[in-house]
Amino acid sequence: MPFPPSSRRVARALSAAVAVLTGLSVLTGCGESAPAKTADGKTVLRYQGATGQVSPVELADDLGYFTKISLHWEGDTTSGPANIQAAATNQVEFGSAFNGAVVKLIAGGAKVTSVLSSYGADEQSFTGYYVRDDSGITSARDLIGKKVALNTLGAHHEFITREWLHQQGLTGDEIKQVQLIVVPPANTEEALRKGQVDVAALGSVFRDNALQRGGIHPLYTDKAIFGTFDYGTYVFRNDYIAKNPEAVEDFVQGTARAIRWLQVTPRDQVRERFVQIIGKRGRNENTSLVPYWHSSGIPAPGGVVAEKELQIWIDWLVRNGELPNGKLKAADLFTNKFNPYANGKYKPEAGPTGEVVAAK
Repeated sequence: MPFPPSSRRVARALSAAVAVLTGLSVLTGCGESAPAKTADGKTVLRYQGATGQVSPVELADDLGYFTKISLHWEGDTTSGPANIQAAATNQVEFGSAFNGAVVKLIAGGAKVTSVLSSYGADEQSFTGYYVRDDSGITSARDLIGKKVALNTLGAHHEFITREWLHQQGLTGDEIKQVQLIVVPPANTEEALRKGQVDVAALGSVFRDNALQRGGIHPLYTDKAIFGTFDYGTYVFRNDYIAKNPEAVEDFVQGTARAIRWLQVTPRDQVRERFVQIIGKRGRNENTSLVPYWHSSGIPAPGGVVAEKELQIWIDWLVRNGELPNGKLKAADLFTNKFNPYANGKYKPEAGPTGEVVAAK
C-alpha cells in the first residue's frame, strides 16, 4: 500500500477526523423511535462485532447473564472510533473505543456516556511497538523522520506513541516529524521487516507470530508506559440511557459479570467457550484467532471505570492544543452506577455470580 510522504498528511487526516467528530453533534440531535422489542418483551440492542472474535457482550449473552435485553448483530467493525460514531448517530445502541477517541467524540459535541470498560492492558495482553534488531533505533529521538505503523489514526496506537515521545523529552515540533502511517494489522509485520516502516504496533496474534519469527524487539509498550490500565469503554447515547435505563443496566451488569468470568476462568475453558460461540452464531468465521487469546486485558474487576482513565486523555488533548482547558471533566463523561462491582451489589473480588473468588 502507498505510504504518506510526510507528517503533513497525517495532520490533515487528524483535522478531518476532528471535523467528522464535531459534525456528529448535528446528527445526534435526531429523534429516536421506540426501542424494538422481542416477542417476550426484551429490548433489542443493535451492535457491531469483530470477525473471529468474541466480545464480553457476546459472551454475557451466551452465558445467560442478560434478562431484559437481546442482542442484534448489525455487522463487523475494525475501528473503535467508527464504532462509537455509529452509536452516537443511532446506527447501533452501543459502541466501544479507546478512551482518547471517546473524549474527542464528546468534545466534538456527541452526547454519549461511558458505562463500562471494554479493553485494556494487563500482564498477558498488551500492545508493543516493535523495531528490527538491526534497525539501530534505541530511543525516541531516533524516530525523528521515521515511520511508525498504526492500525488507524486518532485512536489507541497514536495516543500511546505520541505520549511516549512526549515522556521521552521530544518537543512538539520534533514529535510532528515522526510519521504516523496507517497499515492494516495483517500487513504490519511484513512492512516492518521490509523496511517500509521503522516501528510496528503489534498486539495479540500479530505480536505472538512476529515474536516467534524473531529479529524484532519492543521499543516501548503501552503496559510499560501506564502499567496495567483500562484503555477503552463502552458508550451509550445519553438520550438512550434516559429513555431505557433498565436496558442499559442489564447490559452493564451482564457484561461486567462476563468480564469477571474472563478474569477468573482458566484460559483453556475460555478458549473452548469462544470456539463454541463462534460456531453457533453462523457468520462463516474461522476460529484461528482463539488460540492466541491470553486474557481479558481488563485489569479492573468487572470493568469498573476509573476517572483517571479518561482524565489522562483530556489532559493529553489540552496539552496538545486540541481541547480547551476546563471544557471537559472526566467525572462527567462516565458512570459506574449500573455496574454491580461498583454500586455495592458485588464486592470487587467477587466472581460473576457474587461469590468471593481469587482471580486466576
